[in-house]
Amino acid sequence: MSALELLTWARGPGLVIALSVFAFGILLRLFEMFSLGRKADLSPPRAHSPGSGWRTIFSRSLPPPGLLKRAPVTYIGGYVFHLGFAITLLFFVPHIELARSLVGIGWPGLPMPVVDISAVAAMLGLLAVLASRLANPVKRFLSGFQDYLAWLLTFLPLASGYLAFHHLLIDYTLALALHILSVELLLVALPFTKLFHTVSVFVSRWYNGDIFG
Repeated sequence: MSALELLTWARGPGLVIALSVFAFGILLRLFEMFSLGRKADLSPPRAHSPGSGWRTIFSRSLPPPGLLKRAPVTYIGGYVFHLGFAITLLFFVPHIELARSLVGIGWPGLPMPVVDISAVAAMLGLLAVLASRLANPVKRFLSGFQDYLAWLLTFLPLASGYLAFHHLLIDYTLALALHILSVELLLVALPFTKLFHTVSVFVSRWYNGDIFG
């Protein structure tokens, strides 16, 4: 299969398969979560603060007191990665045009230098977090296959997209095909690995904040 044939497959049948598995997987996991329901609360009623669930989504996104100083690489690297990845994913004009072609919705993009810097920052953040995980004996002991798989599946789309856009190292057509395939691999794996926290983190934080008031 030539690079052009691979790209054609990735942009056609490959994308359809990946999006179908992604949508099915997300719906299945959400059904599993919400079908668990809530156990009866046998404790005395506590004062319930309106909006506590939404506030907890925000408050749990901030580092607990003292931990930013104790683990700066984990928190700063994590914030840099997540912000850089979000900017690259949501505000790169070709990504926006892809969304427009799929669902008919678009939005303004950011200047290319901003997106470019964000992509590099995201990759550096990922590398820093990985180095910290490997260098820390406790983190290394607690890390399993899924942790490193999640890291790799997240890093590959950023790296391949950067190489494709800047025409580096390999032929552009092949680089673009590999970028699209890496994104499709990420979509297929997301519902069934620890990457599902992309969705579940907001649900769980809201639930904890709401049930504890």
